[in-house]
Amino acid sequence: MSQSVSEHSESHRTSLADYRAALTAPGSRGAVIASLLARLPIAMIGISALLYVQRETGSFASAGLVSAGSLVGVSVGAVVQGRLIDRFGPTRPLLTTTVLFALAMTALVFAIEAHAPTLVLVPLAFGTGITEPMVGSASRALWTRLLPAGPTRNAAFSYEAISMEVFFILGPGFAGLLIAAPWAGTGIVTGALTMIAGAVLFALSPTVRAWGPSPSTGGKLLGALASPGMRTLALAALGFGAVIGFVEVAVPAAATEAGNTSIGGLLLSAWSVSSVAFGVAYSLRPWPRQMGLRLPVLLAAFGALVALLALPGSLWGLALAMLAAGALITPQSTTHSAAIEIAAPKGTAAEAFGWVLTAVTLGLAFGQSISGYLVEHAGTEAAFLAAGGVGFALAAVVWLLRGTFRPRSPEAVAEAPELVGAAR
Repeated sequence: MSQSVSEHSESHRTSLADYRAALTAPGSRGAVIASLLARLPIAMIGISALLYVQRETGSFASAGLVSAGSLVGVSVGAVVQGRLIDRFGPTRPLLTTTVLFALAMTALVFAIEAHAPTLVLVPLAFGTGITEPMVGSASRALWTRLLPAGPTRNAAFSYEAISMEVFFILGPGFAGLLIAAPWAGTGIVTGALTMIAGAVLFALSPTVRAWGPSPSTGGKLLGALASPGMRTLALAALGFGAVIGFVEVAVPAAATEAGNTSIGGLLLSAWSVSSVAFGVAYSLRPWPRQMGLRLPVLLAAFGALVALLALPGSLWGLALAMLAAGALITPQSTTHSAAIEIAAPKGTAAEAFGWVLTAVTLGLAFGQSISGYLVEHAGTEAAFLAAGGVGFALAAVVWLLRGTFRPRSPEAVAEAPELVGAAR
């Protein structure tokens, strides 16, 4: 009986009223505003660091290695910080990592200004990544404590995914504007200060401070990955990141081949725009209803649409194809968040979000590295087709593992409802 109820709640549609209810829930306002401030510069910092290092060293190769070091740090830090947040609550881990992040970022800026060798810059970039305060994971996990399972919580998860897409649209633009400032490090410092301020405000907000430690039912070593459903979700997230990674290299390469290098970034922004627009519509009527089916179907459809990017013979055609493919980005991000409620062991929500972020990041790194090789040796069409193939292959694996999503009862899903009262 409880399983059927849980499966029914999993298919609830959201409405625009659910978005309003989520964002005005008691205790949510301060945390939501602080989270926005902390997450706004996520994309901006990465692009600013890349441009800053290139400007100072004159080498895109060095800048790429520094960027990769930061990404690896983020993938490790997401899981470590998530586990600490689940164990101690968010306030202490976030405040500690924010201080370490400020120190690491200061060291990196001084090293760049001193024209330190790449062998020094890469470990420092790794340090900024691993200490970057994971407000996004804590923010998404917080909704499971503020709102009961159902359409309103689903709307909150959709809001988180949509807002991140908006930040990935705005971030590169801000970085591009600030790199033209008299000092090339203006962008990275502005982004870091914004993130630090937002993280501190989020950690000290009353609702977040009321979030205490949670007893974890995950394995001591594997944590949230002790759940078979979480391992399946991680595979889906890995495929999602890999497909995007292929595109992030192949699209700028296609623009360069067409003699219009500057339009590459605009093309990537195009699919973020359609992602935001379609993400809201999808949340109102998600399909398929069962989570075990939704993950592989969305990933396979995404791979198919990305494979079609190999067909257009002009940048205008590529832009239209990007708009179509981008429509499935936010639906997958939202689905990953909703799937955690079903798959993650109780008390491991923040770590579970960290594993999803790590899987996406590793997928990005894989996709970008393979795509770069294919672009140079076989052309951009091969990279787009390979992206579709990878998406299909991992979607097939997720389909075979769909039975690992066994919904828990509503009583098990609901976590720490007392926080709602404490935040009033």
